[in-house]
Amino acid sequence: QPVGADAFMEFRVLGKGGFGEVCACQRRATGKMYANKRLNKKRLKKRKGYEAALVEKRILARVHSRFIVSLACAFQTKTDLCLVMTIMNGGDLRY
Repeated sequence: QPVGADAFMEFRVLGKGGFGEVCACQRRATGKMYANKRLNKKRLKKRKGYEAALVEKRILARVHSRFIVSLACAFQTKTDLCLVMTIMNGGDLRY
């Protein structure tokens, strides 16, 4: 079933990186919370990061673990590539 940006309601920014940012979002249909990683297409093209983004998508789609986030869905907008992942409390592994 096709999913787009209008299927999610965004909340706060969880983190920022070189290609974009990660925001907490809620699926409008179900109310379930996710993390939406938005990768800016211009930054990906400028820094030659398309291949890395596709590899990340493939890995997240195959991983199914309690300790690692997994890909719920992926879509693109006019300006961004969006990877919607399960959300985990507690931050990253450093903490």
